[in-house]
Amino acid sequence: KDAGKIAGLEVMRIINEPTAAALAYGLESNANEKILVFDLGGGTFDVSVLEVAEGVVEVEATNGDTHLGGDDWDQAILDWAADKFKQDQGIDLRNDKQALQRLREASEKAKIELSSMQQTEINLPFITADADGPKHMQINLGRSEFEQLTQNLVQKLKGPFESALKDAGVSASDIDQVVLVGGSTRMPMVQDLVEQLTGKSPHKGVNPDEVVAIGAAIQGGVLGGEVKDVLLLDVTPLTLGLETLGEVMTPLIERNTTVPVKKNEVFSTAADNQTAVDIHVLQGERSMAADNMSLGRFRLEGIPAAPRGMPQIEVTFDIDSNGILSVTAQDKATGTKQQITITASTNLDDSEIENMVNAARQNEAEDRKVKELVEARNEADSIAYSAEKALNELGENLDSDERNTIENQIQELREVSQGEDINKIKEISQTLQQASHTLSQQAAANAQENATSNDDSENDKPDDEDVVEGEFTEA
Repeated sequence: KDAGKIAGLEVMRIINEPTAAALAYGLESNANEKILVFDLGGGTFDVSVLEVAEGVVEVEATNGDTHLGGDDWDQAILDWAADKFKQDQGIDLRNDKQALQRLREASEKAKIELSSMQQTEINLPFITADADGPKHMQINLGRSEFEQLTQNLVQKLKGPFESALKDAGVSASDIDQVVLVGGSTRMPMVQDLVEQLTGKSPHKGVNPDEVVAIGAAIQGGVLGGEVKDVLLLDVTPLTLGLETLGEVMTPLIERNTTVPVKKNEVFSTAADNQTAVDIHVLQGERSMAADNMSLGRFRLEGIPAAPRGMPQIEVTFDIDSNGILSVTAQDKATGTKQQITITASTNLDDSEIENMVNAARQNEAEDRKVKELVEARNEADSIAYSAEKALNELGENLDSDERNTIENQIQELREVSQGEDINKIKEISQTLQQASHTLSQQAAANAQENATSNDDSENDKPDDEDVVEGEFTEA
């Protein structure tokens, strides 16, 4: 957005490339369809699953690889040609910058020609020279040999494709149309792979080089009022949430949620008489706060002193159509409010997003174990707090032996909570919770009994007690 302003443009809306491509195709489609946008450009690769229905384009999931693109196919041809030349002439052209640049351009040209021809020639006269004179490169490359050279690159396209389908909760058979974006999708091997993975011939009604520009132009037309009946819905690439007690990541907006979106949740304090809370905004898929990306922090102060769990602090996450996140925390009792705006909440490239998602999958079992331990500790702390509160309320009305027993259980639970034996923590927590419930019932009964005795004493008082007669004068 800032880049657009610097360029002298008024930025009304930001959309990513797969979304723009979907919008270009969505304008042509009247039916309810699931569309797969397969975008292989010069340096990046993206797969998006979209739903198009009556002019509404919704991005359901996006995945990709920012280090995979047509340049990699160029490099494969370059390395093959350089190796052949070195084998024939004993000279490695990769050590000569000028020769390398010529070879790189010729490799790209060969790749393009092999999309429409079965064979091409790399012909570079005077590519280099040695003591014997100038050297020329003249090598033929067939499409079948090119496809064998780059088979590993084609295989890399499968992972993001499968991940996008999984994130969208669909199978390949659910896809109605496949849209190709980017000049590199003109390669027959790529088109064959897409057809193999989806079981459908790719839709070729949109020029893959122009589709993104067309989509952006359509969105401009929508904003300017020139294009009607088209609505675009984007998605969040990663989960957004807060750090809560025990350094846990508590999600508020899940990954792949359609934006714009607004979610709110009520939290409370973790300690008695706490007058301020720190709001730590996180992005990622891991269970623990430290394993996710920190987007920002702010502090809400001025909370009235009260027992823990009593104050109500409403936290609101609001993402606008440009992906700009606003986080607000408000004390519901006083109306005190603090806010932070995060403009870079989605400024990660696809590879960083994919790495974060993969890390979450790889560490899922360990994260679940750590989170379970933290939750058990939090629960134990809450039970111990409630038991201590009940003991204080009962005061001398509780038998000393019973008091000692419960105090020992509280002490034991606090000690066990410092360790990592989840089962032991849960076992003692359950025992103390049962004892705490008994205490609470007893405290309630005592309170009721005290209230009843107070009522009786009020009723026993003479009717004229404490009555002050008014003086009057008869006129």
